Amino acid sequence: MGLYIGIMSGTSLDGVDTLLCEIGDDGAPRYLHHLNTPFPAELQTTLRKLCQPGNNEIELLGRADRALATLYADSVKQLLASASLNAPQIEAIGCHGQTIRHRPPTPEQAASTAFTLQIGDPNTLAARTGICVVADFRRRDIAEGGQGAPLAPAFHRAVFASPTHDRAVINIGGMANLTLLPVNGPCTGFDTGPGNVLMDGWIKQHNGQAFDDRGLFAASGKVDAPLLDQLLSHPYFANRQGPRSTGREDFDLKQLIAIIDQTDRDIAPENVQATLLELTAQSIARPLLALSPGPNEIYVCGGGAFNTALMQRLESLLHPAQIASTASLGADPQHVEGLAFAWLAYRRLRGLSGNLPSVTGAAREVPLGAVFPP
Repeated sequence: MGLYIGIMSGTSLDGVDTLLCEIGDDGAPRYLHHLNTPFPAELQTTLRKLCQPGNNEIELLGRADRALATLYADSVKQLLASASLNAPQIEAIGCHGQTIRHRPPTPEQAASTAFTLQIGDPNTLAARTGICVVADFRRRDIAEGGQGAPLAPAFHRAVFASPTHDRAVINIGGMANLTLLPVNGPCTGFDTGPGNVLMDGWIKQHNGQAFDDRGLFAASGKVDAPLLDQLLSHPYFANRQGPRSTGREDFDLKQLIAIIDQTDRDIAPENVQATLLELTAQSIARPLLALSPGPNEIYVCGGGAFNTALMQRLESLLHPAQIASTASLGADPQHVEGLAFAWLAYRRLRGLSGNLPSVTGAAREVPLGAVFPP
């Protein structure tokens, strides 16, 4: 039995989730403490720039790599202080890092040229905390011919699978991903498309809010059908099953604004927000509706689980399946990804696999992550 820390900062670029858990000999994590740390404005701006090709990238990347690791380390120290613990009591930190580019294999992108890159220097994190760090989880799966994402389904299978009910787990972060947990058959999963990334970006630009609280702004508008049809015509949605993964390279606020400008129509901001919520809901629901039979239990985690309007829309689209947050299974929706990367660190230190080829398309199961001693 040991104590582990999971660090997650996702494509929403809203901040860092740092989570402390205890993992027993059975490999099951038990949540203990959690801390959310917002990104400093300057670092957030730099990270947004790095998500798209631009000038002076190497300089920006190098500085952001160290600055992000320092933020991670400060978050770890605050978490330990709140839990009255010291660094030597922690077995390891599982740090996802910040994805700044994700180019998985596709029909157009050969597996030999695919890549993914997460920053947040694990050397700096280990040096500043005095704790062993496991990081760089995705690139080994890419090296094995996989998508490098999503990685959460292996964790979902370990903690949420049922011997009697077909289940699905939907993680709605910046991007959304789906895990299918049938009673019989392999676990499968894939990124469905944008989760909160477009909704967050749009409301921040128009209302100055970091996110649409409970989906109230979206609920105040009406779906613009022509805009929705254009957004759903994105090539990513042509394949409704996996393996597949995506990121800001496919779905970004600048691209959205360009599409809206090309419509040559004046669309009210609240109607755009309603349309973006519908885009997220439909891109999640469509692959589930294509299954026959589909799962009868669906659980939602990530920030999207707190968007009341989005949850209601999913319930409407997926009726009569039962939909609830992962809190019903004993895991706060905000904690699931942090627990997953702590669990992956635990697996890596024991030489156990962390990927699922049935999800990512990798040639085989392998341990994920590189180890950085303190």
